[in-house]
Amino acid sequence: MSRIGRQPITVPDNVQVSIDEANLIQVKGPKGELQRQFPRTMAFEREDSVIAVARPNDEGKQRALHGLSRSLLYNMVTGVTTGFTRTLEVQGVGYRAQMQGSNLHLALGFSHPVIVTPPPGITFTVEGPRIHVEGIDKERVGQVAANIRKLRPPEPYKGKGIRFLGERVRRKAGKAGKVGK
Repeated sequence: MSRIGRQPITVPDNVQVSIDEANLIQVKGPKGELQRQFPRTMAFEREDSVIAVARPNDEGKQRALHGLSRSLLYNMVTGVTTGFTRTLEVQGVGYRAQMQGSNLHLALGFSHPVIVTPPPGITFTVEGPRIHVEGIDKERVGQVAANIRKLRPPEPYKGKGIRFLGERVRRKAGKAGKVGK
């Protein structure tokens, strides 16, 4: 049995989870509301404040969906209670990030500023060279952060660009120069 799939999910008192016959699950909490359609083969059993996910058989696809379904539901419950944050760092001479209203303005060495508008449910905050991407949907937070990083990924020679907090960039040596004469 899946080690992740068999772990129960404890639902806090301030979170409401509704499961219908078609496995459409809605989770409401203090930070907002999320809903997701799960595969019909997965069975969600609820006892008081604990939800367990069960699979019908031990086929490879069902085993994969078992752990995935449990992780997605757990992330929904966590998102509506505490939320998710991804932090990016802007490194490089002249590279800057600043907020103008709810939009993120980035100076990344281009001839023009790059303006990033947050999608619904996502907020940006800037603290010096760090950009915080916050929201209740873990998948959307990660995708928006990856899209921002893609604007100017860190380059291996000087290390300039946008990187995730704690990301190590493998550095390369520059040109060796002329040897001999």
